[in-house]
Amino acid sequence: MQNGPKAALRALLSVSLREGASSACIFLLVAGCAVFAGSYDRLALFGALLLDAAIVLAGALALRWLLPSKAGWTWCWAAQPLLQLIAAVAAMQAYGKGTSYFLLLALSPLQMLGSALAFGTIVLTVPLMYAHRQARALEISELQRAALQAELRSLQAQVEPHFLYNTLANTRYLARHAPERAVDMLDHLIAYLRTALPDMRTSSSTLARECELAGHYLALMEIRFGTRLATSIECPQGLGELPVPPMMLMSLVENAVQHGVEPKPGAVCVSVAAGLRGDGRLGIIVRDDGAGLQREQGAQLLGSGVGLRNVRERLQALYGGQAAFELRQADDGATEAELLLPVGGAA
Repeated sequence: MQNGPKAALRALLSVSLREGASSACIFLLVAGCAVFAGSYDRLALFGALLLDAAIVLAGALALRWLLPSKAGWTWCWAAQPLLQLIAAVAAMQAYGKGTSYFLLLALSPLQMLGSALAFGTIVLTVPLMYAHRQARALEISELQRAALQAELRSLQAQVEPHFLYNTLANTRYLARHAPERAVDMLDHLIAYLRTALPDMRTSSSTLARECELAGHYLALMEIRFGTRLATSIECPQGLGELPVPPMMLMSLVENAVQHGVEPKPGAVCVSVAAGLRGDGRLGIIVRDDGAGLQREQGAQLLGSGVGLRNVRERLQALYGGQAAFELRQADDGATEAELLLPVGGAA
């Protein structure tokens, strides 16, 4: 189990040469100060606590090798009380014999036992609790990302059925009345599917690929709406290979057509523009001067069923707080949907 107790124990027990040397210097410094000050009783306590820590870490090392490869945290936590008790009793016995032999002022057995238990808890149990919490958070994050990927693959597998039906119906009509335009529509539909279908088996894409997909889609819409629709796509050549989430740009383009072009009877322009922003992030803006941003549009589904909440969840899962999405109304009344993505790709 990648995020299980074995991995946590391995991380806690892995000590670099520099860390080991630093710890040894600290131990020697403390022991030297105690000897110099003549505090042999404190030196005995310090040695007993070090013995407790050594037994606890040795037990953790044995536990790491004895735990099954797919063991859960229950086994690890069940072994902790016994491990801590064995180490504390051993340290208490060594401390009692050492102080008696050298006639040193000593803590009572109960006090020594409590001190050893507390020290062992600080050495191993507290770090394990923190590691367990991190593992659970990482597991939840991975499950959320897997769920979003499953939803995306379901979306990609649908390939917008009503869009295909409308396109095929328009092609049939054009085949009877304008055969040359029908051929153009089929060419763009084939190119669209050739670009979109491989994305069903991948979790990443590039800006150039997504702009190409959006271009074929908008070309089909231009044939469908005729002179009523004008489109443009600006994808700077130097940015084409930057990674972007698959189908996210398409969702925004489809949304612009659905909510901007279809409800408005007049001419509409839909544009896609990409570029680097001042903060170093990649900005992609889908803009239309159609029906405008309706009050209820924020709660409606975007394009192929990916809502605003889903877009933000995908961005959060892929990039954390490094990405952003905004749907707004520009000063001239046009609707703008902007994606801001880190140039380095997913976190």
